[in-house]
Amino acid sequence: MNTFGWLVKREYWEHKGGFFWTPVWISVAMLTITLLGIISAEVFTSRVKINGGIPWSEIASRMNSGDFVHAGTGLDVAYVALAGVLCIGLFFVLFFYLLGALYDDRRDRSVLFWKSLPVSDTSTVLSKVAAAILLAPLIAFVVATVAYVALLVIVAIWALLHGINPLPAIGASHTLGLFWRLLLTIPLDAMIALPTAGWLLFWSAYARSKPFLWAVLVPLFAWIANGWIGMMGLPSFNRDFLLKEVIARLLFGIFPGWWLEDMGERRVIREFMRGDDVVATFDPSNVYGMLATPGIWIGAVAGIALIAAAIWLRRSRIETST
Repeated sequence: MNTFGWLVKREYWEHKGGFFWTPVWISVAMLTITLLGIISAEVFTSRVKINGGIPWSEIASRMNSGDFVHAGTGLDVAYVALAGVLCIGLFFVLFFYLLGALYDDRRDRSVLFWKSLPVSDTSTVLSKVAAAILLAPLIAFVVATVAYVALLVIVAIWALLHGINPLPAIGASHTLGLFWRLLLTIPLDAMIALPTAGWLLFWSAYARSKPFLWAVLVPLFAWIANGWIGMMGLPSFNRDFLLKEVIARLLFGIFPGWWLEDMGERRVIREFMRGDDVVATFDPSNVYGMLATPGIWIGAVAGIALIAAAIWLRRSRIETST
């Protein structure tokens, strides 16, 4: 029997609302906003002449291949933007899921039941890690892709109603190319998420109450204390290094696409907003080039150590106060 696989399935079924329905409802909201925007634009243009009063059919006849290329780039940006919005919701889901993953079992004493089963603490904790850094992002990505296809259908129908053939624009986009490129970012995201997953699971296993405060306030107080030590002229860490390379990675590393910060966040966002090199940004040579960054490996080792500590704590600590 594949015990580990069943453990991961257990995590999914117990947290289906966060893993599945959260990205679904975010996607539905985004598509609804898009549809309402199109309807509002139609109502507005019916009352106010735009484009010099030129009919859409004549505009369509004047469109050249370059216009369709730009439209295809816009669709690429829409795909990535839709996935990015889902990443925001996924971050909050995973943050609180990991904080409660071990703490909740102790709080309601269900840990006693799970310990009575022939399942090791290592398998239990690792199943929670796998669910958080692999399963949940994969589900969100699939939902984002389905939502993007629905967006293409909405845009295509709108274009056809105005006498514009949407196929050249869709053909000029890189839907399949972006699909497998974005899919290949999930393993790197999982590796970068290890420090945060380990940190949150550690406090979930250690804290007798309010793991959120422990997980957030300890790094904050460490940063403040380091600043005081530095102001007194004593040896201390560089404040920017401590904030960006330690605290930020401990608290925000589970945000998919965190590696974009190492590629030069401002440059990437600027190019993304212009629609430049959207596909190239997510090329595996760029994405997995991040593995040459020592900080990623150091963070992964630290994350594994924290996960090991969480496993040990789960073996020895089952009591908690409410």
